[in-house]
Amino acid sequence: MIAYVTVGADDIARAERFYSAFLPALGYVLEEYHGDLSYVLPLQPDQPPTQPDFYVKSPFDGGPASAGNGSMVAFETRSQRQVRDLHDAALAAGGSDEGQPGFRDLYGAHFYVGYLRDPHGNKIALFSNDPNEPGRDE
Repeated sequence: MIAYVTVGADDIARAERFYSAFLPALGYVLEEYHGDLSYVLPLQPDQPPTQPDFYVKSPFDGGPASAGNGSMVAFETRSQRQVRDLHDAALAAGGSDEGQPGFRDLYGAHFYVGYLRDPHGNKIALFSNDPNEPGRDE
């Protein structure tokens, strides 16, 4: 099981504007820790911790943050509408479009996804894969 995912950022304030535009809608709570950002899913009573956490940090080696080519973090939403709404919110918060929300021929009939880049170039996907919503071929 993946425990956490970390992306680098040179400008934590810009990163916070971007990620706080959509992660709280997915249930994440922001905790600041030593100037970095930790988005965590709250503990539920009598339940084990929910994972993964998502961290935004300045690189430990002091060098500039950079996005990995082919690296991407995907967040599951509750609906196709939420994909669209959160994609728009993230763009308004300083992200850049990497692929408008919609169906992709390479994926299942109900896989609905929008792609973004955060202000530091990290690729983010917001997706829904709900079989109760209309699919690509419907």
